[in-house]
Amino acid sequence: MDWEFDDDNAVRALLAYVSDVTRALGLSGESSFVQSDGSRLGAYLALDGHLPGFADRDVALLWDEGRGWSVAVESDSTEPPFVLARLRGPARPDPAAVARWVDGLRLVHDDRELLAAG
Repeated sequence: MDWEFDDDNAVRALLAYVSDVTRALGLSGESSFVQSDGSRLGAYLALDGHLPGFADRDVALLWDEGRGWSVAVESDSTEPPFVLARLRGPARPDPAAVARWVDGLRLVHDDRELLAAG
């Protein structure tokens, strides 16, 4: 997991939380980061697989300190990810709750599943 941050307790706490979520999802954290622009904290976790209807787009979890977790698809590097859904509830739910929510998204992991889901 890569991260950009000032030496700050809030950022370290978010990094620990995002690491816990990453483990709950069974991800390596290789394509993830925590970021602080000085006034707001955020996180990005790339997910394995694709969403039905978005076979050509990568899927990611985004975290924002004001809104919590959302799932988004990416179109290309020049546009921000397009948010499709938000996890309701507290901004920092239990990592297991995040994992259950992601499991409910029914990510597709290979082309045969995409054809069946479409």
